[in-house]
Amino acid sequence: MLDILGGHHPAVWIGFNVLVVVLLAIDLGLHARRGRVIGFGEAVVWNVLWTAVGLGFSGVIFWGYGPASGLEYLTGYVIERALSLDNIFVFVVIFQYFAVPPAYQYRVLYWGILAALVLRGTLILAGAALVAAFHWVLYVFGAFLLYTGIALLVSRREAPDPEKNPVVRLARKLFALEPRLHGERFFVRVAGRLRATPLFLVLLVVETTDLVFAVDSIPAIFGVTRDPFLIYSSNVFAILGLRVMYFLLAALLPRFRYLRHGLSAVLVLIGLRMLLESVLQVPTVFVLLAVLVILVGSIVLSLARSR
Repeated sequence: MLDILGGHHPAVWIGFNVLVVVLLAIDLGLHARRGRVIGFGEAVVWNVLWTAVGLGFSGVIFWGYGPASGLEYLTGYVIERALSLDNIFVFVVIFQYFAVPPAYQYRVLYWGILAALVLRGTLILAGAALVAAFHWVLYVFGAFLLYTGIALLVSRREAPDPEKNPVVRLARKLFALEPRLHGERFFVRVAGRLRATPLFLVLLVVETTDLVFAVDSIPAIFGVTRDPFLIYSSNVFAILGLRVMYFLLAALLPRFRYLRHGLSAVLVLIGLRMLLESVLQVPTVFVLLAVLVILVGSIVLSLARSR
């Protein structure tokens, strides 16, 4: 059991998840007012706070487990945070497709990301069990990241079609659907019958889309560390800040035209590191510096080109 948990005592996992629940409760309490739209200034403040929490936790890891683990967590957090930027573009498309007003978007993102925490935790533990049992799985992850990075660079970015989403198709068969929105409600009773609103379908699309992105991002963190707790905690703090980052960057993201090139280079870099680890050991600090240079460079080039 401790092997799957990265050698950490279950109390460490329980304590961390209690912390996450407290943070989520605070977040929900502060944004509980219905029909509330997060403004740009508030989004900036919350992004700074969530980023400070995510980065600050690296200090806890440094203190509790040493510099090597702290550096691995920090690298994983930066990579996961960067890869989550592509989620935002897709969320924008989904909200536009279903014509979801800004006042209701935060509720969808909140519950969607809450479910994503559970699903990603399950995927991470499953991946850790596979790696512990079959070391060659790491080479599969590396090859997959290499393929994904190249595909991200050469393929055309296409928005997901909710009508082709198998989960949405299943929901249409299982639930009676209400054709119009009813505020922030996911379900309503009409003539005594429970019906799912379009906002519930939006939640399903957001969640399944995040699951697809997780298939890319989680193997990337295995390229930095094999410790499931570091992988999980870096994922969690990156996801917790995704909601407010959406409100900050949704309108600005199209200006970052070279960001996909940077994300592609990051995936290729991590994939090559995993494939070549038996013959070439690249220190984690060099990986972190390379990732930062790539991401900052792609953003700077994008902003310079958009002028």
